[in-house]
Amino acid sequence: MSYNAPVQLHRGNLFLVGLPGAGKSTLGRQLARRLGRRFVDADHELERRLGVSIPTIFEIEGEAVFRDREEAVIADLTAEKDVVLATGGGAVLRPANRERLRVNGTVVYLHAEPETLNARVGRSKHRPLLNVPDPFARLRELYDQRDPLYREVADCVVDSDRDAVARFIAQLEAAQRAAARP
Repeated sequence: MSYNAPVQLHRGNLFLVGLPGAGKSTLGRQLARRLGRRFVDADHELERRLGVSIPTIFEIEGEAVFRDREEAVIADLTAEKDVVLATGGGAVLRPANRERLRVNGTVVYLHAEPETLNARVGRSKHRPLLNVPDPFARLRELYDQRDPLYREVADCVVDSDRDAVARFIAQLEAAQRAAARP
């Protein structure tokens, strides 16, 4: 599935959702630079605020407390204007986060199949949910659980391969130029 209609940025915000390894941070940086917006990675912002890494948060406080802290960061970041935000892969698990994303910006689901994600991040030691004996099986579980939530919140779905992302960027830039004309 992909986008069909021109994408207009609600409140100037573009929020990227998707599984770990979909390319949210990479695409987010590119889009922010090309659109003249500020880029924020929600996971990096959470680490900055707490002064510790996400794996450390998971280890010390557990996933439930991490999700509470993530929700507070998402609330702050979605209240801003003219930002490109790469959310953490699990941000959509909380209904309050989905609502904030939907109301405060344009949401893009950067879609990738579990096989693609496994090739990209299956051996990563910085992703607590994938530090399991079978990361690929875990990615399939996460995909099955989260894909419907990403689709629910998304204004558009973009496949995470280079060609689809390039087409999306070009279309978004064209829409921004058209919107800027008097």
